[in-house]
Amino acid sequence: MHNYLEKLFHLVYPFFKKMGLGSGFASYISLFVNIVVLCVLSYAIYVVFRLILVTIMVLIAQKTKTKFDDLLVTNKTAKYIAHLIPFLFIYKSVPIILDRYEYWEGVFGKFVGIYIVLLILWIIRTVFNALRDYLKLKPRYSDKPIDSFIQVIMIVLWAVGIAVIFSKLFEINQKELLTILGAVSAVIILIFRDTILGFVSSVQVSINDMVRIGDWITMDRFGADGDVIEINLATVKVRNFDNTTTTIPTYSLSSDSFQNWRGMLNSEGRRIKRHILIKASSIRFLKAEELSSLKKIHLISDYIDSRKLEIDEFNSENSIDKTLPINGRNMTNLGLFRKYITEYLHNYPGVNKDMLMLCRQLQSTSHGVPLEVYAFSQDKRFENYEFLMSDIFDHIIASVGYFDLEIFELPSENNFDSK
Repeated sequence: MHNYLEKLFHLVYPFFKKMGLGSGFASYISLFVNIVVLCVLSYAIYVVFRLILVTIMVLIAQKTKTKFDDLLVTNKTAKYIAHLIPFLFIYKSVPIILDRYEYWEGVFGKFVGIYIVLLILWIIRTVFNALRDYLKLKPRYSDKPIDSFIQVIMIVLWAVGIAVIFSKLFEINQKELLTILGAVSAVIILIFRDTILGFVSSVQVSINDMVRIGDWITMDRFGADGDVIEINLATVKVRNFDNTTTTIPTYSLSSDSFQNWRGMLNSEGRRIKRHILIKASSIRFLKAEELSSLKKIHLISDYIDSRKLEIDEFNSENSIDKTLPINGRNMTNLGLFRKYITEYLHNYPGVNKDMLMLCRQLQSTSHGVPLEVYAFSQDKRFENYEFLMSDIFDHIIASVGYFDLEIFELPSENNFDSK
């Protein structure tokens, strides 16, 4: 090919010499004509190869079942390859056209070589972008931080490409270039500090399976509470439930604390853990006539009978003096209310009966006695979960009065006005 190019571009100078032009003028005219011919040929090569490569790529994408070649078409890989071919032709032709102009041959040769390196990097980038998009379509890789790994590979390739560009531009030996880069490595590390930390964190996140795309995470420090939509080398993007987007540095996932709700979403139920405050002064022993009235509540009627029989037998066997309610064993309105809540939870259709379920009394506080419901809803979706929990506590709060209990509330202006 080199011989054919020499014959083609060396035809012009003898032609102008035969026309009687001087050597200098003939040389400049032939140079101008050769440059025009080179531009025309390069453009023709580009048009032809773009047509051929794009057509072939589209046909292959239509014939095959895989989506990878479709993504190569979308990312314009064939177009960049079609750009590369004419520049390779120019790179081979410059030394022939400018063989009489060594300085300009060196200048144009360097810039064409640099552009070829950049084109090769762009072609590789389009291939990796297509690979990234293809892997994201696979359920197996859809939650993996693919962007981070692609970015790391491209950073390494760009570093190699820049090294090649500098070696061509300043005619530096590659060994000498590596020595210089080693000397300024501290500056490079400082500049790419976040990138390096992000890469290390991305590897840790992937290996330890800390976060996946689609996970619901909460990170109070950054005000993040929503679904992870992107994990790349520098940042993690979270779409919050109010449709805002929070950007978190990737290395913060390994250095700071955050809450990942994936375990809950993958489990059999979502936890309900909420309490009401019972006024301590309203807690008391129940009288026999009150028990008879409470037996009308069907969820605890059988329990009241069995429990009363058990207590009466104990008090009788131990000759307990029941003139004072404090003696022996007794039922309290709070204890019976706890049993009622437990039975209510067992009969509530939205609660998972196979998981832990209880109503417990917590440590008393200055605001009263906390009565906590600890259970799991079958439906884990946010709106349904909130409805279910609210429905349960609506009933619990409305039921307090039937057991002659009171919920603690701080005094308000209405309390004072009523007095």
